[in-house]
Amino acid sequence: MADSVYISEHLTKPQLEFLKLLDDYEIQIFKFTEIEQLLGQKFDNLSEILENLVDKELLARIEKGKFCRQNFRDEYVIGTFVAENSAVAYWSALNLHGLTEQFSNTVFIQTTHKKLDKSILGTSYKFVRIASYKKAGITYNGYGSLKYAITDVEKTIVDCFDLPQYSGGYAELIRAVGQAKMQGSKLIRYCELVNNIAVTKRLGYLIELLRIEGLETFIDYAKSQVNNKYNLFDPQGLEEGEFVAEWRLRLNISREELLDISNKQY
Repeated sequence: MADSVYISEHLTKPQLEFLKLLDDYEIQIFKFTEIEQLLGQKFDNLSEILENLVDKELLARIEKGKFCRQNFRDEYVIGTFVAENSAVAYWSALNLHGLTEQFSNTVFIQTTHKKLDKSILGTSYKFVRIASYKKAGITYNGYGSLKYAITDVEKTIVDCFDLPQYSGGYAELIRAVGQAKMQGSKLIRYCELVNNIAVTKRLGYLIELLRIEGLETFIDYAKSQVNNKYNLFDPQGLEEGEFVAEWRLRLNISREELLDISNKQY
């Protein structure tokens, strides 16, 4: 009751009407340029209405021209909302797919547009730009205004091998491969798009070593891509370890260690 008295006493009629329409249409997050069309109504001096609602802490400004309800804090919706043509990816996607229990304080967003990393409403965002032809494997979580794009399991795994610095650690990634339910055809497609032979070799070797069933077609594909250059299994590790001629990989993480890591439980 106290809240409604506060609202009626401190808000103008247009401000009240605007908030009611947001409630009616269940809109949690919106752009200045689109909101009147979404609500089906024009407002005199919309800028002033929004500024006043922000001042009264009934709306929050995400960034210029982008707003959300004051208590709205879905970091994945916000992250994909502020970056065009984007999806939750890398470590954040691994976590959402249940492939790691390690939780990053940063939300990783993949986008085809350049965007500087920033903090929004107390959450840190890392925006990783990719070429538009590498965007694939997009699925969706949530519904309505809570819906957001996320890379599927196979694309998440391939992306993390491509840019392991955003994966939460190589041990986490090795465990994720052992746990993930993957389709060989998708892995082949995404490896072709990413076009990183070292990634294909590392994934192929690991899948074969872990004897993951149903991915024989991917293993055959990966072997067909092996070139003459030796690559470290862990690209961020030391130049040491056994040379595996079949895969042209140098195991700076030994077979025993890889098997041990993949079998470790949280």
